[in-house]
Amino acid sequence: MAMTCAHSFNAALINSLRPAIKREFLRSLTTIELSHLLHDWAFWARGDQLPPVGDWVTWIILGGRGAGKTRAGAEWVRAQAEGPSPLSGPKGGMGGQIALIGETYSDVRDVMVEGPSGILSIAPPDRCPRHEPSRRRLTWPNGAVARYFSSEDPDGLRGPQFTAAWADEFAKWRNIQATWDMLQFALRLGVQPRQVVTTTPRPIKELKELMARATSVVTQASTYANRVHLAPGFFNTIIAQYEGTRLGRQELNAEILEDNPGALWQRHMFEAARHQEPPLLSRVVVAVDPPASSGAAADECGIIVAGRGTDGRAYVLEDATCQGASPSAWAGRAVAAYHHHGADRLVAEVNQGGDMVKAVIQQVDESISYKAVHASRGKVLRAEPVAALYERGRVRHSGVFPTLEDQMCEFDRENAGSRSPDRVDALVWALTELMLSGKAGRPIIRTL
Repeated sequence: MAMTCAHSFNAALINSLRPAIKREFLRSLTTIELSHLLHDWAFWARGDQLPPVGDWVTWIILGGRGAGKTRAGAEWVRAQAEGPSPLSGPKGGMGGQIALIGETYSDVRDVMVEGPSGILSIAPPDRCPRHEPSRRRLTWPNGAVARYFSSEDPDGLRGPQFTAAWADEFAKWRNIQATWDMLQFALRLGVQPRQVVTTTPRPIKELKELMARATSVVTQASTYANRVHLAPGFFNTIIAQYEGTRLGRQELNAEILEDNPGALWQRHMFEAARHQEPPLLSRVVVAVDPPASSGAAADECGIIVAGRGTDGRAYVLEDATCQGASPSAWAGRAVAAYHHHGADRLVAEVNQGGDMVKAVIQQVDESISYKAVHASRGKVLRAEPVAALYERGRVRHSGVFPTLEDQMCEFDRENAGSRSPDRVDALVWALTELMLSGKAGRPIIRTL
């Protein structure tokens, strides 16, 4: 049934009514009017979730975890597809061609399209787009089309052209500059192509440069702004743990923080030397920092893949860390990374698991080359020689590893023991094995 309601509800006016009058007003609405109210985003949204006025090209929504930035992005796409009214056609003309870009294809589908705040969840029943996952495409009843893309495949944006785009978790993209450049070339349809960027902020140069452009506008919201829609337990546990910390300021308050001066790593160490394709590698190792337990509340299982190039440098190839997995699951993930990268050694810390770690890994594949390592020194003492390798330009990152890099830049001498830096621990073991053990190895050809 097509919507016939022509007016938009005024949230401020309705909320100004006395409770009894407000209830009487809502009871007086017809089914169609109630449905219209339910899907009237201007009625429900906070001010920071609504498009700003002005002649902007890029709207950047910086939000803490659970702040409602995904809902804001999905509603903006819905508005571009539906147009001013159900019968008017999509905004921007040219059939309403929209690009949806996430860190991976699965992120686009699971969060931006099918997630609880995604496009399908917030669409009115009579204007819900048809989803064709095999074609990575959404089609609205009025002909508007949205296709999704991955930052892992920048060249996928070559060829298509769009009137609008939604870029989600921009600061986590793997090939961030290449993907963004390809998107800009593709935004060439309609009268005024526009794009929305929704992301939890990280102090990376690509985001800073985008925010500084004259054609960009920025809105910001903390996790607290959306508290009414979040589980109370989230605030009683997670918020209490991270509130007031640097990580909490970034992940909850949506602040862009500069480097922690006391951290062993600074972002310039890997930002300036980022290298997408490593050279010929003489050794490849997978390092595992197993958790002491499994389940939702367990620590992460740090899994880092790194190689030593024939140029004498180390290259971080993959962060395959997982959280909450059973021993067989994280062991399977580590072994899969071992084979995928053609590794010649799997290194695992055994302080907490002992012989069990080896047994679990060999249950998955007993043919791999395994080495147990035992931490006899503190985390900082183990990490300092590896940080020195970065300072001397002897380590490069083959791609972007947002969570790992955030953890590295928060790792300092004062708080190193306050939380388990699982990814950093695995990184330290990998680079120690490659660069500080005196085993240069022989040249090998990587087949991916």
